[in-house]
Amino acid sequence: MNANKPARSNGRLVGMLLGVVVLMGALSWAAVPFYSWFCRVTGFAGTTNVAEAASDRVLDETIRVRFDANVDSNLGWTFRPMQREIELKIGENAIAFYEAINNTDQPVTGTASYNVAPDAAGYFFNKIECFCFTEQVLQPGERVEMPVSFYVDADLVDDRDAGRIRDITLSYTFHRTDPPAPKQAALKTTTAPTVN
Repeated sequence: MNANKPARSNGRLVGMLLGVVVLMGALSWAAVPFYSWFCRVTGFAGTTNVAEAASDRVLDETIRVRFDANVDSNLGWTFRPMQREIELKIGENAIAFYEAINNTDQPVTGTASYNVAPDAAGYFFNKIECFCFTEQVLQPGERVEMPVSFYVDADLVDDRDAGRIRDITLSYTFHRTDPPAPKQAALKTTTAPTVN
């Protein structure tokens, strides 16, 4: 009777350890999407918001937005803002442009990561349209101008932490990504009518 007790105890221990391993795996799998959602909702770490339309509330106060550009060393692109800064009214919609040039002899796919500084401004910085929402494919030697349409939400002035911010830096970094997989045309199959 005592011989069965250690076997049951070991089985229970193995079961608990497997449960812990499964739980840890599930938590690590959920961490990235949860962190991404948390940053979008709170503006944490300078993450910006996405807006469907321009702001309907424009204040007489102005704010200055500076533009920054970086590239991974293995990308082979020149990437720069076409204007260093814009001064606009808080709540006013603005459009800025970035330039990208593929300096290589092959097509290169890039994806932009972005943030704003100071971090507290991220919650109030709203992008309506941005090249950063999709992958960009540049052919050898190709030069493109890429727009970003945005506004700084008027609620910024009432926020305890961000209310005094009047200078924001919007920063992009392009990373090399795998080219999109070619789409294969679906074959439409038809069945021949049967003859009776």
